[in-house]
Amino acid sequence: MSKRDYYDVLGVERGADEKALKSAYRKLAMKFHPDQNPGDKAAEDKFKEVGEAYSVLSDAQKRAAYDRFGHAAFENGGGAGGGSPFGQGVNPEDIFQDLFSQVFGGGGGFAGARKRGGPQRGADLRYDLEITLAEAYFGKDETIHVPQAVACKPCDGTGAAPGTKPETCETCAGHGRVRAQQGFFTMERTCHICQGRGTVIRKPCKTCGGAGQVKEERQISVKIPAGVESGMRIRLTGEGEPGTAGGPKGDLYIFVEVVEHDIFERDGPNLYCRAPVPMATAALGGEIEIPTIDGGRARVAIPEGAQTGRKLRLRGKGMPSVRQGNPQGDLYVEMFVETPQNLSPRQKELLRQFCDCSGADCHPESEGFLGRIKRFWGGHEGDEKRPS
Repeated sequence: MSKRDYYDVLGVERGADEKALKSAYRKLAMKFHPDQNPGDKAAEDKFKEVGEAYSVLSDAQKRAAYDRFGHAAFENGGGAGGGSPFGQGVNPEDIFQDLFSQVFGGGGGFAGARKRGGPQRGADLRYDLEITLAEAYFGKDETIHVPQAVACKPCDGTGAAPGTKPETCETCAGHGRVRAQQGFFTMERTCHICQGRGTVIRKPCKTCGGAGQVKEERQISVKIPAGVESGMRIRLTGEGEPGTAGGPKGDLYIFVEVVEHDIFERDGPNLYCRAPVPMATAALGGEIEIPTIDGGRARVAIPEGAQTGRKLRLRGKGMPSVRQGNPQGDLYVEMFVETPQNLSPRQKELLRQFCDCSGADCHPESEGFLGRIKRFWGGHEGDEKRPS
């Protein structure tokens, strides 16, 4: 059976450079490797064919001879391109690194695997903190209690009982990884004896059980900035869990939640509140007094003839901004006119006299509404008279 063109086998152009050749070969070698296709004779043949093609094209002298004479260059003892299916200049670990990435989701191959037994950064911690709207307005210094892992004092974080120390793992010789040969690949795995630490503890510390860490509640002071909003987080660097094998500490993230207020509603830097206005004050005009978020009071002027739903704006009476340079928000007061109840006979009589006031000057909204009703009814009467 005649052999296929080596360039066709690898799926590359004749002018392909070394990088393109190597990339094409690595992909095909992983695809057709016997470990990936157990019992598949066709895949095994493909794997050998790919290795033979690359062993020729990766060698500058062999490639030049092949480009000139084709397969005839290696007949009659001319140095056939067989031999190791990895070809000249190919490192099996390079291929394994790609395979390792695909199977385990990492990108570091052997290098990444070895790092797992070394120093590791500690885990980040989360703390949920509730504050009032007034506290968010002024800001505050808060002391929180965070449970976290700390180094065990009796064993000084080693996990070994006092007077002893961890011993080098005999299985992995302290590397934390063991290798096993599988076909052309050398598989590297975490040592099952020391769990990747490289050391074993013969006599564990009784306080921490060999973990080297114990749980402890720690007090931490936190400065809550004025103007903070729900959902904002404060990061305290190095206040998380301690690292392992000398690794750095993680961080502590404080997630702030501002609880709802009885009077004010917040929308960003602005505050909103609804205030009742007596009917007489709304009709004649006057003033009402409302609280402000800073604990003070503000007098609001009610214009004559004010209606429910009207909003009055108090500049600078809202929330401060956590970002420097941003202006303070405003307070919006929404009025609702309150109808009096439990009137005396005299008050009722006076109210009846007041009701004699009619016309667009006294009740502009009512007159406009009645006008729209009349036009609506008139339109329907016209529809009834219209012939079918």
